[in-house]
Amino acid sequence: MAQSVRNANVRNPRKREPLIPMNGPLRQTVDTLFIIIGSFIMAVSFNLFFLPNQIASGGVAGLSVLAEAWLGIEPAYTQWGLNIPLFILGFWLLGKEYGIRSLLGSIVLPLFVYLTKDWPVPTSNALLASIYGGIGVGIGMGLVYRGRGSTGGMTIVAQLLQKYSGLSFSISVVLMDAIVISLAALVLSPEQALFALIGLYVTGKVIDGIELGFSFTKVAYIISDRTEPITKAILEDMDRGLTKLTAEGGYTGEKRTVLMVVVSQSEIPRLKTVVQSVAPDAFVIISNAHEVLGEGFRDIKGSS
Repeated sequence: MAQSVRNANVRNPRKREPLIPMNGPLRQTVDTLFIIIGSFIMAVSFNLFFLPNQIASGGVAGLSVLAEAWLGIEPAYTQWGLNIPLFILGFWLLGKEYGIRSLLGSIVLPLFVYLTKDWPVPTSNALLASIYGGIGVGIGMGLVYRGRGSTGGMTIVAQLLQKYSGLSFSISVVLMDAIVISLAALVLSPEQALFALIGLYVTGKVIDGIELGFSFTKVAYIISDRTEPITKAILEDMDRGLTKLTAEGGYTGEKRTVLMVVVSQSEIPRLKTVVQSVAPDAFVIISNAHEVLGEGFRDIKGSS
């Protein structure tokens, strides 16, 4: 069993209240702003990068690119035409709460696409467009998710597929995007489908960064026979807390203690120096901690 030695950060032991409560009018206002701002960023990125370079990187937006190239239909009209029926279907089959969260994004995203359709295009390079479009759409979608919302569309189809087929949500989303990109290969060209895959990959990575946090925090696991001196050095010299984990050697079967400490990226060199000065033969594993919640870091109550 793990034995907690000290708080994650001894420099700030006071309990803090979250800046924004989990519920209430203020939280709802903040969520609404996230959804609106995120939808605007998505729409601008779509019009500046994806649409003029015919990059159909999945979802209803990707279908609207194909409809514009094949049939000459205004993308905003295609998005409204698909989002509204899918919203009604999701409201009916997935429940009231999900429907309400999808309504705002389903309406304002096509609206922003229509309002920004004549903005000047910064590049005609499809590779640059797939990368920067993916970044912009990822930022916008990440903000929408931060606002506990959705832009509807193929997300609703993926939710329905998950509910009625037993597939996981991630697999359902991949299937929906695969269908759109396959259509892009047929309607546009295989090369455009490859650019769409790049845009989709970049979008997913940026969403992960927005949702999970970019890795500026590290977690270190320290294995040594001199755990007590190392513990004292970290607590006193670095003013950081740590946790003792009870482990067992895989080869020897011996019981031993593993120290786990969470530090900022800038503290990693100092941690290495402290450990090396006490136990030069220590085995240290350092990995990324995408998001750290709790005292001394982000407040867990205000993280969603």
